[in-house]
Amino acid sequence: KRLAEAGAGHGTLVIAEEQEAGKGRRGRGWSSPAGTGIWMTLLLKPDFSPSRASMLTLVAAMAVERGIRAATGLETGIKWPNDVVTGGKKVCGILTEMSAEPDLINHVVIGIGINANTEEFPEEIGSRAASLYLETGKRVKRGAVVARVLEAFEAYYRIFLETTDLSALRAEYETRLLNKNETVCVLEPGREWKGTALGIDSLGRLLVKPADPSAGGVKTVESGEVSVRGVYGYV
Repeated sequence: KRLAEAGAGHGTLVIAEEQEAGKGRRGRGWSSPAGTGIWMTLLLKPDFSPSRASMLTLVAAMAVERGIRAATGLETGIKWPNDVVTGGKKVCGILTEMSAEPDLINHVVIGIGINANTEEFPEEIGSRAASLYLETGKRVKRGAVVARVLEAFEAYYRIFLETTDLSALRAEYETRLLNKNETVCVLEPGREWKGTALGIDSLGRLLVKPADPSAGGVKTVESGEVSVRGVYGYV
């Protein structure tokens, strides 16, 4: 963020060997020990409405999922909206933050944390977290993973800019969406409810058909408002 405010250009990438205060959604911590993972932030200065910026998180998830698959051969998928999962466990987290005026974006920073060569996790997250090393049984070349992720992001971002929504990426996103046609628990402030995830709309919102017939038809779920959990296991 400081680089952005100091004039760093669109497309600047910062990679850290270690994070002393890594963070995830809702202020949660992110374990990022030295020399093991891919901790990187991509700076963008796009020329579209601030209302469109949140969709970049899903674009980034598609890029990371494709990049990991290309670099390692692992079977991966996406837990809506932006967690990349392999073997039923989370291998990557993505956090997008923006500086904007009411009608223009100053900058967007997309933070991407990939558990690459992590050999073990703290007990409290071990049942939910995975690393590329633990899943493949061998250490991965982090630079190669970064290259594949950025190649994929550039391709997807170019498509996104054509419409500044996910209409052209929606079908591909849904082929990687692990929640699709699965029962999910939607955690809203003050209440929770269950339903079947049907996919996403062109704005990246999750489409959920409530299990309770009296709740009405298909609901759209905004990623910034609620959390979605699988009823069984992490996904």
